[in-house]
Amino acid sequence: MRFEELQRIYAGDDYYWGTEPNGLATRAVEALSDEAAPSVVDIGAGEGRDAVYFAEQGFDTTAVDIAPNGLDKAERLAADRGVELDTRRGDVNDLTFETQWDLVYSIGTLQYIRPANRASQFEHFRDVTRPGGVHAVWAFVDHPDVAPAPDWGDNEHLYEPGELRSYYDGWTVLHADDYVFDDDSAGEPHQHACEELILRKPELG
Repeated sequence: MRFEELQRIYAGDDYYWGTEPNGLATRAVEALSDEAAPSVVDIGAGEGRDAVYFAEQGFDTTAVDIAPNGLDKAERLAADRGVELDTRRGDVNDLTFETQWDLVYSIGTLQYIRPANRASQFEHFRDVTRPGGVHAVWAFVDHPDVAPAPDWGDNEHLYEPGELRSYYDGWTVLHADDYVFDDDSAGEPHQHACEELILRKPELG
């Protein structure tokens, strides 16, 4: 989706993606079960359902999104749930951090990284992850039996099968899955193919 479309769908009172966490978010929390108050960044947080869930677990959480309307609703959801949430506007293509994170999380946003930017952006995201930290990442992938979605924008780019894993050489895979799922966003039934990974960065030494 283009920026203007994201702003539009986030402008209403209802939460377009709902308010309950995605399954990847709950699995990511399990991967951090031994951490004490870890720091988490949700890249492409949208309206905040996963970021707020992380905050509810006691994590120091920052929600990043390109759409201010989404971040406004993330802040509202956090207030409704009685948790603290930092928000930051940013484009995943040129997003940089000074902070070191225990968890870097992203679902439904990595397709906006232009292919020419992927190697450098993933390198940066790895670099700002503490040793022993975790990435929980999810990407749309090209699939011979899945047609382009009706709401797919010209600023979105599919990953090749296995490409997501290629950005994590030397990291330990804690969880991996690929699947095709049904969707009805844009009011027209369609399918998506995706891959999701949870990986741990090597410890120092």
